[in-house]
Amino acid sequence: MNERELPTSIRDAAARIRLLVLDVDGVMTDGRLHYGPDGAEFKSFNVRDGLGMKQALRAGIEVAIISGRGGEAVERRLQELGIRHVLLRQNDKRVALDGLLSKLGIGLNEVACMGDDTPDLVIMQPCALGITVADGHPDVLAAADWTTSLGGGRGAVREVCDLLVSIRGESGH
Repeated sequence: MNERELPTSIRDAAARIRLLVLDVDGVMTDGRLHYGPDGAEFKSFNVRDGLGMKQALRAGIEVAIISGRGGEAVERRLQELGIRHVLLRQNDKRVALDGLLSKLGIGLNEVACMGDDTPDLVIMQPCALGITVADGHPDVLAAADWTTSLGGGRGAVREVCDLLVSIRGESGH
């Protein structure tokens, strides 16, 4: 969907966003887990998503990761991208989000949160903009304010970053 085709409510919420919170598995990746013979975990990340996150950061939008899982591949990718707010292995994503917002001095009305599965609902629903990927779980698709046209790990994060950066530029932030 072209950003100009988005409902006014989504565009208005997007204009206020100061923080983009992302899940990893199913959002930054396609959700599949790959294990090598020695047990090492491998993940595939979309390079366009990474560029989108860097552009969001340059535009003044903070980017944070809140994930129930972790791993060396994830940590390495986030370090490469310069993501400073990384909360991995979180059993309670809402507690993690609340702590991050307190630390940054940002309100829920200034947060976009992107998830793909039911554990993400606790942080998506209270935010100004709850976003899911095209291949998200049906319950998350039903609850989201906006659904990307692309699936997790296939450029969906870039789609969101492009929207936020574009609208931020239009609103003069």
